[in-house]
Amino acid sequence: MTIEITDNSVLSRYEITVDGVLGGFAEYHDDGSSIVFPHTLIDPSMRGRGLAAQLVRRALDDASAANRTVVAQCWYVAQFIDEHPDYAHLLAPSPPQA
Repeated sequence: MTIEITDNSVLSRYEITVDGVLGGFAEYHDDGSSIVFPHTLIDPSMRGRGLAAQLVRRALDDASAANRTVVAQCWYVAQFIDEHPDYAHLLAPSPPQA
């Protein structure tokens, strides 16, 4: 099984392919000071292989390498960071509550 993860900047998403077939993606957009991850999707036929974790890890590693913070609007990205506290430093500070 050959897995490849690419940053498809035209579509603003990280994509994961398995043996050349698109298995899923993590959407993002640049919010100036942060990268916002609103949605992650893995094709139902490819679930249970750890693809989402590999995909999100790559996206977060790229954000870290670029010294960017992230906003985890996607529940899976938020859960991944909760389960991997070594990525917690990437979380953008929450805006003050009124």
